[in-house]
Parts: sequence; structure tokens; C-alpha cells
Amino acid sequence: MQSDILFLKNNRIFEKKYLKMVQNLLHFFEKHGFFVASRLADRLGMRATNVRLFFIYISFVTVGLGFGLYLTLAFLLKFKDMIKTKRSSVFDL
Repeated sequence: MQSDILFLKNNRIFEKKYLKMVQNLLHFFEKHGFFVASRLADRLGMRATNVRLFFIYISFVTVGLGFGLYLTLAFLLKFKDMIKTKRSSVFDL
């Protein structure tokens, strides 16, 4: 029973350290990571909304291209298997 209480105490201490570390990481990204689109837009002389939309569209395009390439290769492999099937005789056409 005493060891269970000690484990719970240590687990709570670990959770507090972990939560503190996550909060520090979140604070760092909030402090330094936001306004990236705004800074980039200021340097390019554009609106920040246009830069954000560009990032959103590019993320969808990159995912779509990978999926399209996967489907194309799967179709070509299936098509290759249909063409190169071994036939036992000429009369199997």
C-alpha cells in the first residue's frame, strides 16, 4: 500500500513536470511562431490573408499530388499484370 502511494506521488510529480514542459514549449511557439504570415506578407508587400491562403492551398496540393501518384502507380502495376500474364498455350487467347 505504501509503494502505491509513493508511485502515485511520483507519477503526479512527473505529470507536473511534463505539463510544465509542454506549457513552456507552447509559450515559446506562441511567442515566436505566430505572425509568420504577417511578417512574410510585410516583406513581400502583400496581405497576410493571401499568404495564409497560399499556405493552405499548397498543403492541399502536396497531399493531393502524393495521393494521385499513388493511384497512378497502382493502376500501372495492375495494368502491367494484366498484360504480362503467362498463357499456357496459343488457344488461351
